[in-house]
Amino acid sequence: MCMGFGCNSVGVTGCRIIESKRDKLIAILTNAFVPCNGRFPFLITVSSVFIGGIATFKNKTIVATISVMAIILFGILMTLFISNILSRTILKGEKSSFILELTQYRKPQIGKVIIRSIFDRTLFVLGRAIVVALPAGAVIWLFANITIGDMNLLNYIAGFLDPLARCMGMDGYILTAFILGIPANEIVLPIILMCYMGSGSLVDIENTYEIGNILIQNGWTLLTAINVMIFTVLHFPCATTLMTIKKETGSWKWSVLGFLLPTICGVIICIITTGVWNAAMSIM
Repeated sequence: MCMGFGCNSVGVTGCRIIESKRDKLIAILTNAFVPCNGRFPFLITVSSVFIGGIATFKNKTIVATISVMAIILFGILMTLFISNILSRTILKGEKSSFILELTQYRKPQIGKVIIRSIFDRTLFVLGRAIVVALPAGAVIWLFANITIGDMNLLNYIAGFLDPLARCMGMDGYILTAFILGIPANEIVLPIILMCYMGSGSLVDIENTYEIGNILIQNGWTLLTAINVMIFTVLHFPCATTLMTIKKETGSWKWSVLGFLLPTICGVIICIITTGVWNAAMSIM
C-alpha cells in the first residue's frame, strides 16, 4: 500500500513478497484505493481552489492540506474495509501469518541493487506505460478533432455520460476525462480543461488561480470539488497498473475486478454524497 502512493503499478509488483496467494490477490486488488503520485497534483489543485477557498487567507493552505490528508486517510480506510470484505467473500480462506526471517547480515552490493531496480522495476513499468500512452494520446487527439455535425466526439461522449455524472455531483466532461485519462492519471485535469476551453489538444496551465476560474465558470461548486476528490481516489487504476495486474496474476479476470472494484465504490459514494448534500441544502 505504501509503495502504491508512488505508483500503483509498482505497488502491485511489490505484492510478490506475499507468499499466500489469497492475501496477495487482496493486496493487488485494493492497491488502487490509495492515490499514486499522478493523482496528487489534481487533488492538491482542487483542494486549494475550492476547499481552501472557504477559509480565511491565513488558513487557506492549512485547510487545503487537511482536506488532502483526509481524502488519503479515507482511501486507506476503504482499503482496509474492502480487504475485509474480500477476505470474507470471493477470497475467503484460511488466515495466513506473516513470518519475517532475519537472514545473515551481508554488506550491500550497491551495483547489483541499482541494476536490479532499474531493469526489474523501473524499465518494466516505463515500458508498459509507453505501450499504453502513445496510442492513447492519438485517440484523445482524434476525439477532440473529429467532428460530427457541429460537435466533436468528446462532446457526444460527455453528453452520453452526463446523466450519470450529474447523479454523482459532476458533469459529463469530468467523467469523460477520467475515462480518457486511463493511460495516466496526470492527464485527467488537462483533458477537463481541454473540454471546457474547446481546445483541440491537451491544455497545460500551471497557474492555480487561472485553473480555478475556468472550473468555476463551467459550473464547479464545492460539491463538485468534493466528489471529484472522492472519485480521484476511488476509480479504476491506470492502464499500466491493469496490465501489471494481468502479468502478476496471470488472468485478465483479476484485472477486470481491479478495474470495477474501486470504480463501483467511487460511483456509489459520490451518489450518496450528492444525495445527502442536496437533502441538506433543501432543508436549509
